[in-house]
Amino acid sequence: MINIVSAIISGLIVGILARYFYPGAVGLGWLWTIGLGIAGSLLAGLVTSRGASGFHRAGWIASIIGAMLLIFVGRQLGWGV
Repeated sequence: MINIVSAIISGLIVGILARYFYPGAVGLGWLWTIGLGIAGSLLAGLVTSRGASGFHRAGWIASIIGAMLLIFVGRQLGWGV
């Protein structure tokens, strides 16, 4: 239960920071911001593990960059992010 709560809180923080650092307005609600932060952390964790066995948690900066990358991809695909 604590892991879920910590994932939601860290996802919220990462999502807010990604929205803040991304140039231009990002129109997302609170739930989408949390999802963006969690997905950015997962993306960064997959990239930084580089094929090693098991899943490693990414750092805050890598998570924010991963979330910003997801915002960029969402805009390129026309998802209205």
